[in-house]
Amino acid sequence: MASNTVAADPTYSFKPSLMGAICRFTLKPDALEWQIGRRSGRTPYDRFRTVRLSYRPVTMQAHRFVTEIWSPDYPKIQIVSASWRSLVEQERLDRDYAEFVTALHRRLAAAGSGTQFLTGLPALTYWIGAIVFGVVMVMTGIMVVRALQLGQWSVSAIIGVFFLVFAIQIGNYFRRNRPGRYRPDAIPAVLLPKA
Repeated sequence: MASNTVAADPTYSFKPSLMGAICRFTLKPDALEWQIGRRSGRTPYDRFRTVRLSYRPVTMQAHRFVTEIWSPDYPKIQIVSASWRSLVEQERLDRDYAEFVTALHRRLAAAGSGTQFLTGLPALTYWIGAIVFGVVMVMTGIMVVRALQLGQWSVSAIIGVFFLVFAIQIGNYFRRNRPGRYRPDAIPAVLLPKA
């Protein structure tokens, strides 16, 4: 979906799913205006309770970032860095997304609200996942060593390649999604696409 930025009121839009409605967000001087399908609203910057940045790859788009916004007035709002174009294609909106999220953080900082800025996954989810990932990595390593001891070179190679690809992809997911806090003037670079 096309995204654009107007100097006075930055605007960002994307299509979250093939059959879903277009989501459109505009940064007004005092509030975030949004329209998600037929629902629309206006959330003043001083009413933002929490903003969470995360890295959320999906099958069709391995490079996808999400900004989640909570306020007491509306349900959670998600702003995503990719948009569906067709049945088999998603478009990356890296530059527009990074610029919009950065502008949003500037407005929130200027509003002086008590917004909580979080990174990654919730701590419990992250650590359970990290432990499971660690166990899988150790077990896979043991399988490779055992296959080498039995002289199964081709099996060792196949398991080793699987091990390497899995370690890189899932390791990157956990590296980017470490739970934490940040200041609105210091957005973590690992949670924004390169503009």
